[in-house]
Amino acid sequence: MKTRVVIGLSGGVDSSVAAYKLIEEGYEVIGLFMKNWHDTTGLLEADCPYDDDVMFAEMVAKKLGIPFYKVDLSVPYRSRVVDYMFSEYERGRTPNPDVLCNREIKFESFVDEAKKLGADFVATGHYCRKDVLNLPDGDIYRLLAGADKNKDQSYFLCQVTQAQLKGALFPIGDIDKPEVRKIAKELGLASAERKDSQGICFVGKVDLPTFLQQQLKAKTGRIIEVPSAWEAYYNIASDLPGDGIDDNELIRLTIPYDYNPSSGKTIGKHQGAHFFTIGQRKGINIGGYKNPLFVLATDVQKNILYVGEGQDHPGLYRKGLFIAKDEIHWIRPDLKMADGETRDYKVRIRYRQPLEPARLYKRNKGLYILFRDAQRGVAPGQFAAWYDADELIGSGVINS
Repeated sequence: MKTRVVIGLSGGVDSSVAAYKLIEEGYEVIGLFMKNWHDTTGLLEADCPYDDDVMFAEMVAKKLGIPFYKVDLSVPYRSRVVDYMFSEYERGRTPNPDVLCNREIKFESFVDEAKKLGADFVATGHYCRKDVLNLPDGDIYRLLAGADKNKDQSYFLCQVTQAQLKGALFPIGDIDKPEVRKIAKELGLASAERKDSQGICFVGKVDLPTFLQQQLKAKTGRIIEVPSAWEAYYNIASDLPGDGIDDNELIRLTIPYDYNPSSGKTIGKHQGAHFFTIGQRKGINIGGYKNPLFVLATDVQKNILYVGEGQDHPGLYRKGLFIAKDEIHWIRPDLKMADGETRDYKVRIRYRQPLEPARLYKRNKGLYILFRDAQRGVAPGQFAAWYDADELIGSGVINS
């Protein structure tokens, strides 16, 4: 009897070719399409249309000769992903719904539906890889970057567990995007020329303020410009402090700058600090400056937006960040750090960001991460993920 694999067919080229690769490898393959969103509020025209997606997915399944099913997961998606997103923005944080979507939906709710179809494994079209270490205490599954460094999507899976990895397959992790397109074209798959999806996972490309106003109210507040010469900025050296760094210094280098209304001058108004994120340029809508204005910080309690002129403004750069202990996640639980331990890893805080050399310091309160070079746009709510070479070891939600 063949091993049965249920693959999430999205109507895109990646999942289409992933299904084909599974058939080639001798699996019994079933296509399952997820519908996770119904509301079109804030959705930009022609982005992520459900009718087109399901039509292309069904056409691919027919071409490949595999069974095709549809499932509506919009209820868990709203409660576990979208509601979380709203609550994080309301707190002045910047969530990554794609990471949550993978942890809570693709590798949780979707798996439950796949098991109803008798799945031995679930598969996705992610550009990442996995392998297994056969250790005396049991098998350990490793999450590895995709072979195509331009499309590596391991970051989006930084919150998956060992149990989720065990039951997952990534059929296109060893090939690059041009090869995927070539295979789809040679097979005559309907999805061969479809553009890659963009925007929020399963929602699409949105006008974020409009989307957020479903639950978050607009309210007028002040925009304060902070000069680059603000006295509280400190010099950020390009190095990694030693293992014996004082805990007070760890805190100093990882805590956000403490802006207040006296840090600069009021230059305009905005419609809600919770609609903005650190490093953002669009939406400030104030002219008369030689260089663009960027968001340095948001204060959602006082509804104040702090901005600075120029992409090299010192307020945009941070030496480090902190992750609270209950927000630390180890994909490799066998490599979990003990209090007082220090390790060097490569870290990224957003998708497509190059991996940056960093030193991790585990303390009782959580994990402090100091980068060799100061990082631009560190925002609470984002996920930091740390790697050893090609392997993703762990991740956590940035607390500060």
